[in-house]
Amino acid sequence: MTQYSIHDLVPVREGGTVATALADTATYARQAEAYGYSRYWIAEHHGMPGIAGGATSVVIGHVAAATSSIRVGAGGIMLPNHAPLVVAEQFGTLDALFPGRIDLGLGRAPGSDQRTARALRRSLESDPNGFPNDVMELQSYFADDGQTGIRATPGAGADVAIWILGSSLFGAQLAAMLGLPYAFASHFAPDALDQAIAIYRRDFRPSAALERPHVMAGFNVFAADTDEEARYLASSMEQSFVALRTGNPGKMQPPVRDYRASLGPQGAAMLEQVLSCSAIGSPATVARQIAAFVERTGVDELMIAGATYDPEARLRSIALTAEAVQGLRLAA
Repeated sequence: MTQYSIHDLVPVREGGTVATALADTATYARQAEAYGYSRYWIAEHHGMPGIAGGATSVVIGHVAAATSSIRVGAGGIMLPNHAPLVVAEQFGTLDALFPGRIDLGLGRAPGSDQRTARALRRSLESDPNGFPNDVMELQSYFADDGQTGIRATPGAGADVAIWILGSSLFGAQLAAMLGLPYAFASHFAPDALDQAIAIYRRDFRPSAALERPHVMAGFNVFAADTDEEARYLASSMEQSFVALRTGNPGKMQPPVRDYRASLGPQGAAMLEQVLSCSAIGSPATVARQIAAFVERTGVDELMIAGATYDPEARLRSIALTAEAVQGLRLAA
């Protein structure tokens, strides 16, 4: 049975603050838990005034403290920005505080522009094989197998579920080789989704962590009482995509009626491509579009994104999506 989870950028809306964004995230997570979602993941981004999840491990602790049973984690930690030992200590601490609930999705993108990436890493020079080696070093710290000659404290023996994230074929190949679950960022980079899934499933090697392949795909969902209202709500995220693509990232803007039409054919086509893995509409429309995507891809899990400007609309979307999913499960 397909699992459903929530992905959160911790968006800072126009007129709001980081404090209100963090408070909203805790509220969304409690709603997700109440409706039976499997996970609640926070993404690491830096240098963006409209995203407040940069200190990702801290935000994960905030969300885990606000909930009691839902798995909470990183979707993901951009490992080139961090020493593996530091990540082991951070997530070992989270596991000690919230045992059996912590996920660690690992990506190799910077999550920022190059200037910010340099400030994070102090140098952009890196071994092209560094990401796989860093993942295995991190695994070694959690396994406490002595291979590094260093014991992570906290971290040694922690029960942290490691995932490989990606938007290209590289992550699929690495996840398959290491026998780890794989999450594809199709909610904003859908082009290689089908090929990546096929490679991951074909080449998967069972491991102590996972016996069979487990694929998660990012998927945007904006659910409202009507299709028109859902399209209106989605325009805030659409504005954020356009702002990012044109080099002008900022806080999340209020929704705009018929926003795509205002962009002209080229802008509208860009959004259509970037957001092709999406369900936008009433509960019936959302259920139909989710079912079609799951049928096409055969994914084991959907990681649902879809920030709205109005927190109440976001809560409503989470609830309506859960109801749509429940209908699909009953019909299966």
